[in-house]
Amino acid sequence: MQKKPLEQYKQNMIERIGAYKTNSSLQKAANVFFEEIGIGKADYVYNLFWLGVPILQIPQDLQALQEIIWDVKPDLIIETGIAWGGSLLFSASMLAILEACGVIENGHVLGIDIEIRPHNKEAISKHPLSKKITMFEGSSIDKNTIEYVRLFTKNYKRIMVCLDSNHTHDHVLSELEAYAPFVSMGSYCMVGDTVIEDAPQEMVSNRPWCKGNNPKTAVWEFLKTNDRFVVDKDIENKLLITAAPDGYLRCVKD
Repeated sequence: MQKKPLEQYKQNMIERIGAYKTNSSLQKAANVFFEEIGIGKADYVYNLFWLGVPILQIPQDLQALQEIIWDVKPDLIIETGIAWGGSLLFSASMLAILEACGVIENGHVLGIDIEIRPHNKEAISKHPLSKKITMFEGSSIDKNTIEYVRLFTKNYKRIMVCLDSNHTHDHVLSELEAYAPFVSMGSYCMVGDTVIEDAPQEMVSNRPWCKGNNPKTAVWEFLKTNDRFVVDKDIENKLLITAAPDGYLRCVKD
């Protein structure tokens, strides 16, 4: 039986992705490009905005998140780490699209940061999408914060989590242990900046995280004792350029 056009398109994509893994010149080019655009060199991520607000993300990762959100259709996205707020607005805009398409109702984003700078808070609060965002100031791993999140999630059916705050091993591992239980079956926990493990040292100098002490090592440690999640390697394989290798965790068990 002949496949439908979209099914064939997806099959062709899968075959292309499979070939990428053994294409050494392509992998080398992607690695060189990523290093050249990195912090301390081109500072590329500081050039980008989402709906008028700075968003410190690699565009390929935003594309991946868009695909995930469309497929998963969460009604709540929890994010740790707010910075300028672009990621909150990205998530809020995606939930607004899901609402407009009639597939969810009352989608919301919960953003958590240990310090929300006044000018960033003001910019987010005045944005047209602010009604879809709640900001909570406090450490993401403080027991009071986690209890607040637990109570907040009771009103939602399908939850996705993005962890992108303090990038040390211990902090991210604590976040994973605290927030992974909120993730719905079939949804994702996205762990940002796992690339620190693979990046040149100059990209992370003067920071408390480094090779051997970063989000990727936390993910590896977390997965040793948690079988609800698997690393979705297909995402990073097709992106080629990502700040989150081994960071797209798909929930495969209730």
